[in-house]
Amino acid sequence: MNRSDFREGLRGGVIVALSSAPFGALFGAVAVDNGLSFLETLLMSATVYAGASQLVGIELFGQRVEPWLVVLSVFAVNFRHILYSAAMAKYIGHYSLPQKALAFFMLIDPAFAEGVRRGESGQGVSFSWYIGFGVVVYLSWSVATMLGAFFGRMIGDPASIGIDILLPVYFLGMVLAFRRRPGFAPIVLASALGSVAAYHLVGSPWHVSLGAAAGIIVATLLPLPAPVAEVASPEGGEA
Repeated sequence: MNRSDFREGLRGGVIVALSSAPFGALFGAVAVDNGLSFLETLLMSATVYAGASQLVGIELFGQRVEPWLVVLSVFAVNFRHILYSAAMAKYIGHYSLPQKALAFFMLIDPAFAEGVRRGESGQGVSFSWYIGFGVVVYLSWSVATMLGAFFGRMIGDPASIGIDILLPVYFLGMVLAFRRRPGFAPIVLASALGSVAAYHLVGSPWHVSLGAAAGIIVATLLPLPAPVAEVASPEGGEA
């Protein structure tokens, strides 16, 4: 374990932990309001560990729909993690099998965004850094869920105090972190339009995966960015 990398991961994870804590508390409050016990709520956050799909599952539990529909809906929301894992694979290929299993369990949206950023910048995604980043967010999420479940009834309607806007703003910030990449504007536009259309034509939560699929299709149709040209140095070599 590289202590320097671990501490760097902790520092980066603290920022994410603080920004996602209110959302974790919101989940805890909603879960208890939909009939889950305090322990069931905490166990769901500890084992599923996927904020948006946890909320989708809770809402469906409250409607008493068939279990297969709950599983399918959660899969629709979390389909993006298949793409995340594929993109991250080249940066964590040196991990052992148990390390990979733990890394993919902790592969939430911020871990993906920061991991890809580090990988592309040449910093590398060491296991020490990844665990430092992931552990602090995981523990914060679990504690926030616990607090939300315990004090949830005191919150009332989340929309009345603006908590419901936290998740869209949170995801928007992560998306904008990739704004300098080639093809950003048409891909995001296609995803947004596809998601809105799917929301009205198919409904939630399928608009999440269908919007992502629209962006992927546009990305595959766009031309590849031109390679950086090599410039000859005065000594006859390459710069």
